[in-house]
Amino acid sequence: MNNGRLFSVVVLTFLMFIALIIRLFNIQIVRGDEFSFYAQRQQMNVEMVQPERGLIFDRNDNLLVYNRNDVSFYVDTRMAKKRDRKAIAEKFASFFNKDVSYYENLIKKGSKIVCIEKKVFHERIVELKNLKVNGLFYKDEPTRIYQYENLASHILGYVNTKYSGVDGIESYFDKVLKGEEGRRIILRDAKGETVTINQENQKPATSGKNIQLTIDKEIQAALDEELAKGKNLYKATSFVGIVMDPGNGNILALSVADNFNPNKYNEFSDTVRRNQALTDTYEPGSTFKAVTLASFLDKGVCKESDRVFLENGNYRFKKILIKDSHASSWMDVRGVFSNSSNIGMSKLSQHIENEDLYIYLRGFGLGNYTYINLPSEVRGTLKKPENWTEYSKSSISYGYEISVTPIQMATVYSAIVNGGILYQPTVVKKILNNDGSLYREFEPKEIRRVISEETSERMKKLFFEVVDKGTGKKAKINGINIGGKTGTSRQIVEGSYSREKYNSSFIGFFPVENPKYLVFVLANSPTQHAYYGGDVAAPVFRNISERIINLDPKLELKSELDHDLKLVSVTEFQTSLDSINGKRHLSVIRTKNNIRQTNKWIMPDLRGLSIRDAVFEMTKRKIQYTLKGNGRITEQSIPPGTKLKKGIVCRLSCDQGELFGARLY
Repeated sequence: MNNGRLFSVVVLTFLMFIALIIRLFNIQIVRGDEFSFYAQRQQMNVEMVQPERGLIFDRNDNLLVYNRNDVSFYVDTRMAKKRDRKAIAEKFASFFNKDVSYYENLIKKGSKIVCIEKKVFHERIVELKNLKVNGLFYKDEPTRIYQYENLASHILGYVNTKYSGVDGIESYFDKVLKGEEGRRIILRDAKGETVTINQENQKPATSGKNIQLTIDKEIQAALDEELAKGKNLYKATSFVGIVMDPGNGNILALSVADNFNPNKYNEFSDTVRRNQALTDTYEPGSTFKAVTLASFLDKGVCKESDRVFLENGNYRFKKILIKDSHASSWMDVRGVFSNSSNIGMSKLSQHIENEDLYIYLRGFGLGNYTYINLPSEVRGTLKKPENWTEYSKSSISYGYEISVTPIQMATVYSAIVNGGILYQPTVVKKILNNDGSLYREFEPKEIRRVISEETSERMKKLFFEVVDKGTGKKAKINGINIGGKTGTSRQIVEGSYSREKYNSSFIGFFPVENPKYLVFVLANSPTQHAYYGGDVAAPVFRNISERIINLDPKLELKSELDHDLKLVSVTEFQTSLDSINGKRHLSVIRTKNNIRQTNKWIMPDLRGLSIRDAVFEMTKRKIQYTLKGNGRITEQSIPPGTKLKKGIVCRLSCDQGELFGARLY
C-alpha cells in the first residue's frame, strides 16, 4: 500500500516536472520573442516631444503672441499609496497656499489619473518637477499668451485645448506656426519612473516658424478703441473698421466691435469671434457710387462737367420711383457725386453697356475672393449681365442689387486712389525661421490694372470735394487733405427693405495728393443720434485718422499751412517733452548681431534689444522668461555673465520710450 502511494507521488512529481519543462520551453523558445517584446514595451516608452509654437510680431517687431512654459501635475492613484498621497498633498498645499484637505479630497475622489494642478507657471516650479513621490508625474503643457488681450483678436485668432490654431493667423498658418513633433525613447523602472533617455534614437522637435504681420500695433489699438466708442455712442449692433496702405495692399489694422480676448476665447460667443470684415456681406449703398463713377469716367461715357437733371428729387424710372434725400434740379457730375444723388447715378448708368459695366466690376474683384491670408472669407454677390433685370444696372449704380464684404470695399477703394492697380490684401509681411533668418517674404501682389492713372487722379479730386463741401464734411481734418465717400443703405429684414435698420459707412483716405492711409468704417444698425453714413461713420473715421496722423511724424501736411509757423515733427516734440518729464532713455539701440558670442550656458546682456531679438537669445539658450511692458529691454532679473541653471526663469522689463544714440550692427 505504501509502495503504491510512493509510486503515485513519484509519477505525479515526474509529470509536474515534465509540465514545467514544457512551460519553460514554451516561454523561452516558442514565445520568447513575444514576451521579450512585452517586457521591453513596459520598460521602454516612445514619448512624443511637442515643438514650441512660433511667435507672432507686428510690423515694428512688437511681440503680440508668445508661449508660456506651463506645467500640469498629475497623480496616478493606482501607484500612490496612502503615505505618498499625504506627502503630495502637504507639498502642494505648502507651495500653492491651499489646504492639505483640498489635494487629499481631489486625489481620493479621482479614478486612475487625477490632475491636481493645471497649467501652472511659477519661478520655483522646478522644485515640484524634481519631487520624487510614487504616482506623481507632470507634463509640459504650454499656454499661448496674447500679450495685449483683445488687440487684433480677429486677425490673430486663437488656439484650442489641443494647441491647434482656430480662426485668424493661428488657423491659416497653423502648419507653419506649429512646427514638427520630435520623439525620444524613455527607459522606466518597475514604478514607472524615468531611468534614462535613449539619446541615440531620439529626434528633437522642430520649433514653429515666427510670423511678422503688416499690422501696426499702435494703429490697431486706435482702431479698436475708436470703433468701440462709436458703437457705444450710436448704439449700433456692430462696427467694422479696416486701415490699409492703398499703395501695396498691406493691412495696417482690422477690427470688429465687439472684439474678444483670445486668452479666454471660450467666454465669447461664435458671433463675437466671427471676423465680420471677411464673413459678412452687405449692400454698400452710396459708397459704391465711386466704383460705378470710376467705371463711367474710365470708359468715357461721361465727364465731370456734364450736367444731369435731377428731377427735383423724384424720378420715375420705368415702374419704380427713385428718390434723393435733397431735391435738386440741374447739377454737374461733380455735384452728383459730392451730394450723393441716386437719380444722377441712375441716369448716368444708362450710358454704359451692361457687359462693359460688368467687366469693370469684375476687374475690381467683386463677386470673387480677395484671397487675403485669413480664413473664412466669402466672395459676395455679383450677378452676370444675362441675369440682370431692366432695373439692375440702375440699382447697381448707387449700391443696391450687389453684395460686398468690408475687405472687398477697402481693396476696391485702394485701387481707385492708388493709380488704378488692384492689389491682393495681406496681413503677413514675413515668415522667419526660428533662428531669425528669413524663410519667406510677402511682396505686394499686383492683380491687375482696373482703371487708368488719369481716371484715378480725377477720382481723387472728386473724393476731396465730397469731404470739402459734400456729404462727407464731418470727416474733414484741419491741416491735411482728406478724400472719401459716405454711404447709407437699407438692410433687408424678412425679405424686404427695412425703414429702421441701416448700414452706415464711410471710406476715406489721406493725404489726397499721395494716399498713404485708407480707412474703412461700417456701422451696422445705428439706433441713436443718426443713421446716415456722413453723420455716423464719417466722425468715427475722423477720430481714427487723427490718431493715425499723430502716430506718423513723416506724414506730409497741407502746403496751405501758415509758413511763419515752425513745423516740428512728432519725434522732435516728444524728445522735448520727455526731457522735461525726465523720461528714461537708453543710450544705445542694440540688435542681436551686437551680442558678444558667449557660452550658451552664460546669461547674455539683453538690455537695449528688441523683444524679438531678446526672445531669440532666450530660446536659443532654453531659458524660460516673463515679459513686462513693450518696446526694448531695459532690465533683466538675471545679471549678464551669470551661469545658467536648468529651469531658471528670467524676468524681462521693456520700455517704449524713444531710443537715442548710435545704432549698432
